[in-house]
Amino acid sequence: MISLPTLPVVILLALRIHTVQPGKCPKFCICDNIQLTVACVNKNLTEVPTTIDEITVKLDLRGNDLQELPTRAFSHTPYLTHLSLQNSNIRKVREGAFRKLGRLVLLNLANNNIEILYQESFDGLSSLKQLLIDRNRVEEIQPGAFSQLGFLNLLSLTHNQLVYIPNLAFQGLQNIKWLRLSHNSINYLATEAFASLFTLIRLSLDNNELQFFPTETMTRLPEVTRLELSYNPMTYLGEDSVSMPKLTHLFLDHNSLQDFSNAAILLSPCLAHLDLSHNQLRVLQPMAPGSPKLSRLNLAGNPIYCSCYMRPLREWAIWEHTRLGGTCGGPPHLSGENLEAVQPIDLRCQSQEAMLKAELEELSRLPTLLTTPPPDKFKCPANCECKAENHHSTCENKGHSKIPRGFSSDTRLLDLRGNHFHYIPANSFPGVAEVLSLHLQRCKIHEVENGAFNGMKSLVYLYLSENDLTSLSPEAFKGLPKLTYLHLEKNRFTQFPKGAFKLLTGLLALHMENNAITNLEAGLLTGAEKLRGLYLTSNAITTISPRAFDPAPYLDTLHLGSNKLKEVPSEALSKANSLAELNLSRNPVRWIGAGFFQPVATTLKHLYLDHMGLQKMSKDSLAGLGSGLRSLFLEGNQLEELPDFKPLTGLEVINLAENPLFCDCPLLPLRKWIEKVNLKVRATCGHPPELRGQRVKNIHVFKSCPGENPPTQYPKISKPTSTTKTESALISPLKVIKIVKAKDKPHKPHTVQKTSTKKSKSV
Repeated sequence: MISLPTLPVVILLALRIHTVQPGKCPKFCICDNIQLTVACVNKNLTEVPTTIDEITVKLDLRGNDLQELPTRAFSHTPYLTHLSLQNSNIRKVREGAFRKLGRLVLLNLANNNIEILYQESFDGLSSLKQLLIDRNRVEEIQPGAFSQLGFLNLLSLTHNQLVYIPNLAFQGLQNIKWLRLSHNSINYLATEAFASLFTLIRLSLDNNELQFFPTETMTRLPEVTRLELSYNPMTYLGEDSVSMPKLTHLFLDHNSLQDFSNAAILLSPCLAHLDLSHNQLRVLQPMAPGSPKLSRLNLAGNPIYCSCYMRPLREWAIWEHTRLGGTCGGPPHLSGENLEAVQPIDLRCQSQEAMLKAELEELSRLPTLLTTPPPDKFKCPANCECKAENHHSTCENKGHSKIPRGFSSDTRLLDLRGNHFHYIPANSFPGVAEVLSLHLQRCKIHEVENGAFNGMKSLVYLYLSENDLTSLSPEAFKGLPKLTYLHLEKNRFTQFPKGAFKLLTGLLALHMENNAITNLEAGLLTGAEKLRGLYLTSNAITTISPRAFDPAPYLDTLHLGSNKLKEVPSEALSKANSLAELNLSRNPVRWIGAGFFQPVATTLKHLYLDHMGLQKMSKDSLAGLGSGLRSLFLEGNQLEELPDFKPLTGLEVINLAENPLFCDCPLLPLRKWIEKVNLKVRATCGHPPELRGQRVKNIHVFKSCPGENPPTQYPKISKPTSTTKTESALISPLKVIKIVKAKDKPHKPHTVQKTSTKKSKSV
């Protein structure tokens, strides 16, 4: 037998790598010493075993009872690449639970009971490529939850309880390819919900509650080629609804589409496959001139009436070589015929009377369409349309002057917009306790009586937008224990309805944009302690009380854009301990002093200061805003100099465009900062005149500034003999240093680039 001292060192190391000591395999687990895998499946474990060998690369903990993953739960297994935690009754993932797992590429958390994705739940997973959180109870994504997942390709959140996607919810996913949000209850997407997802190719939003195509939101997705919106309750797509430059496949099947504008896809030039199957379309016009050349248009499952009104579409399809899927629903002699087989000459119209008679005859042959469901299962008031299959009822634009009654008790969406109610009396909605979403936009409502919504115990969304409301009583919202999203934008409020929300203890988002509110008083949010989003854009607000937001400790998003504020409301923000997004765009703020954002410095992630006419910012105006700030918007101002950006190490988005920057030595710190950061920085010179319009990163005037050594790629230019000014002095707005230009010495082109291990964006 060969003695150990004679073994080569290499063999000893190999034995160490492939041998797991018996004590390192937890009891009841199966350990594979060759594949370096450990499986502890269905063992009723209540915590992650600590006796797993640290060199394990695959760990399977499915089917246990872990309940909660504590901070650094896997710090003893730093070499894991695959981690399976399905069906483990996990309710909470603590911040930093996966720290030390820098090599993990797959994390499966499916089939658990997770409700909230916290800000640092996935901190440390710098190599993760696939994250599966399907079939949980996720109802909230906190800002920055995915900020550390820069290499993630697939994020799957299907079969959860999401109803609203806030701005920048997925910020940090710099390499995401496929985002799956199917089978949730998503009703609303914020405009910037998918902002910064510049690599996303496929987005799955099927089986949700989207009632309109989210046009503005989707324009933020420049690389998406496949968009799945099947099984949503959309009824109409208007002109230019779909504006996505690289979209090739759009799925709108199994919606409730009754009309589809022929210019809906005009701004999506690459679209080749459009699926409109299983909707309620009877006629469809040919796509508008300039629309993309579709290779396939699927209309299967629609009640297409093959009359002369369908002839233009059929001729267009032949001319464009577009395959039409589907069959004729009528008239009788063409019923069941494939659209591809019907020739344009066969698509004829009779007289109006003959057509109506033929249609009635056709309906009489389909008794199931005329059969009225039993009253206790499905009812519908006169002059309304109700759909039993998706529990939606609509009386939109029907001229009603009183709230219709007699809707089915299992109605979930009730659409009454565009009528003439003028006021909503008490107990206006009896027998509809299951309604989740109520639409009362554009109904000329000027008063809502106390108890108007009594009995609507399931209501989550209430839309009172575009009416004539000037005030609200707290009792108006009596009986709405689950109301979460309230829309009051485009009314006639001149004062904030203080105290009106004291009964809405579950309110998360309040929209009051486009009113005429002039000031915000102390205690205006009394009762709405859980409020997270307050939207007051486009009012006339001039003053904000220092205690205006005190009763809302969880306020996360505050939009005050397009008002008349002349200064940053620092005092009012002092109690906003959770504020992550602040929008002050288009307010006449001309100056921002030192430390103005200090009250929210530790929580703020997104700051909008664009188009304000801002003329000056203190060097320390952003003091305290360190690595936590993710986006900063300063475009469209009058800034010649800029504050210190060096502490903002976590920035992912910054916009400095349309500022007349003075490209002289005081701007040297900005130039140095631009060279270091991995960001696209839109910054151009406004002064001096000879540099106007040039990008700050491209000019070489800074080489003559004191304290700036010429780069190595300019060997003909000698180094300065001394440095007398510090960088901090150069930032000072009080000192302007003239530059002596060496006109007789042309600059050598800048060719040497700094090496970086990170994938650089264009600057």
